[in-house]
Amino acid sequence: MGRHHWKKIWVGSAGNMVEWFDWFVYASFATYFAGAFFPSGNPTAQLMNTAGIFAVGFFMRPVGGWLLGRVGDRKGRKAALTLTVTLMSASAVLIAVAPTYSVAGYGGALVLLVARLLQGLSVGGEYAASATYLTEASDPARRGFASSFQYVSMTAGQIVGLGLQIVLQRTMSDDALHSYGWRIPFVVGALGAAVVFYLRRSMLETEVYAQDASHDEERGTLRALWRYRREAFLVVALTMGGTVAYYTYTTYLTKYLSNSAGLSKETATLVSFTALTVFAALQPLAGALSDRIGRRPLLITFAVGSTFLTVPVMTLLKHVDGYWPALGLALLALVVVTGYTSINACVKAELFPTGVRALGVALPYAIANALFGGTAEYVALWFKKAGIESGFYWYVAGCAAVSLVVYVTMRETKDLDLSRVKPGRGAGEESGESSLTTAS
Repeated sequence: MGRHHWKKIWVGSAGNMVEWFDWFVYASFATYFAGAFFPSGNPTAQLMNTAGIFAVGFFMRPVGGWLLGRVGDRKGRKAALTLTVTLMSASAVLIAVAPTYSVAGYGGALVLLVARLLQGLSVGGEYAASATYLTEASDPARRGFASSFQYVSMTAGQIVGLGLQIVLQRTMSDDALHSYGWRIPFVVGALGAAVVFYLRRSMLETEVYAQDASHDEERGTLRALWRYRREAFLVVALTMGGTVAYYTYTTYLTKYLSNSAGLSKETATLVSFTALTVFAALQPLAGALSDRIGRRPLLITFAVGSTFLTVPVMTLLKHVDGYWPALGLALLALVVVTGYTSINACVKAELFPTGVRALGVALPYAIANALFGGTAEYVALWFKKAGIESGFYWYVAGCAAVSLVVYVTMRETKDLDLSRVKPGRGAGEESGESSLTTAS
């Protein structure tokens, strides 16, 4: 892979890291600011209110996927990526300065809600623009490896957020963190977004997009996407199990270990930090493996593992009594999830032609996340409050089972030539050829 490919991957990944740092820092610091925006009372109820606003951001993602996917297909991947990081910076600033319940009543929660809506718009477009950019910018024979940096950067954002949380936990008192310390990560996120905005202004457009000749009026429109409705449905279905599992073992893990297993916040945070660091390192390895054996074997391995291991792993996690057993179980779960996260970006991008690729990935993926990923934490807390927490474990396993059916029946996309998927043809039809045909 040449230097120009690495440069494109770096710029796309750096922005993605900041985007997801801001997105996930909301979840990782929720235990500290949940009481700041809502009346005092049941801590679980406060977390549910905060998680509800977190989920609202996911419901804005389809809107962001549509708007920014359209921008990405009509104006270019660079334009979409620059706009997404601008929106994310604005949302981080709003959260950093939001007034508390004691100062403005529910006015602070309203500011928090607006910020989450902006984040939802931003991330709804960021995932698709970044996934499309990384897939198109890479060597065709190494798309799995290159696109794996989508989740390397996403996870790196979480690692930085959790690392900052560990530092703050060890340098500030618990009262200070609940009072004002939770605002610090959002200030950091806003500053990071400003740096990435500068980097993305000078980024290069992908050759696949620049050389595409189909610059017609329907480019990036819902009408154009309708011709690929089967592929759009596939994106929703193949995302379902993966997104629920991913958010369960990343953003929700710290709260689960703290609230359900009874570990201290510091120990729970350290478990998540270590597990996510290993998880990030696994992504390129699995992505490279998919370039050799195909995407489907990894997806099927993930789905089978999640279907049969979720219930026992989550049950054991609830009864851990220390750092090492919690870390071991978390790593087991994340190794399984790697089968999905390492390659899902390129799998989705490989389903669509250039003129509708950003929108084709963005909108159905955002819908799946709004329905399943964004609500995972809220569903988990609802089951806990109802006294049947194990119901959530079966929910996660069931979602993985549904995706397993899709993985088993879908076509292999590893050898697809992105430049030869023609408008008006289904995925896998490169000018009338099979999806298994490699471009000469």
